[in-house]
Amino acid sequence: MKRLVLVGIVLGLAIHGFAENARHSVTEKIEWTYTDRPEKPDAALANVLLVGDSITRAYYAATAKDLEGKANVYYFATSCSVGDERLKPQLAEYFKMMSVKFAVVHFNNGMHGWGYSEAEFRRYFPELVAAVKTGAPGAKLVWATVTPVRKDKDGGATNARIDARNAIAAEQVKAEGIPVDDQHALMLGHQDLHADDVHFTSAGAAIQGEQVAGSIEKLLPLK
Repeated sequence: MKRLVLVGIVLGLAIHGFAENARHSVTEKIEWTYTDRPEKPDAALANVLLVGDSITRAYYAATAKDLEGKANVYYFATSCSVGDERLKPQLAEYFKMMSVKFAVVHFNNGMHGWGYSEAEFRRYFPELVAAVKTGAPGAKLVWATVTPVRKDKDGGATNARIDARNAIAAEQVKAEGIPVDDQHALMLGHQDLHADDVHFTSAGAAIQGEQVAGSIEKLLPLK
């Protein structure tokens, strides 16, 4: 009887552990991906990629302008978040479709996927890093911190959760030796440039793009 009880306890703990670690899917009402690339890439210049979401999409043009004559700038933005099984294959498909050798990848993720816990963000963040490394072998990476929101949203983005995600990512990219572009600290000083509770005005995006370009330029190969 004691043995049966022990087996039952072990089985119960195993099932509980499986339930805690079981992967689930959280979708948003509107899901999307966007990409853009130079009209005429200069073969003499290095190629760089911005990976992120709508914040990245907003500062892409400013970044490309600041790196004009220095690099060809591409971007891939998605509403898919860390924790979502679709993120890794989305990135893989993008890299396969573009077939471009990137010298630098500046990446960010964390403003979506609020249905995933910070524990899940910690667990699955390495998948994002691995997907970027696999898709852009040999590229130098830069992690961009998640920007602050103007107003917390129930069940959505809050500054407390953004801080937690940034802390998790910082710990992991430091271990990987990946430099950080602290967009959070930058835009914390420009909360007056919010266009809404999450996004920034064109003036804000220009400020972001300048810092993004600066963080990338340091890593560009010497001519």
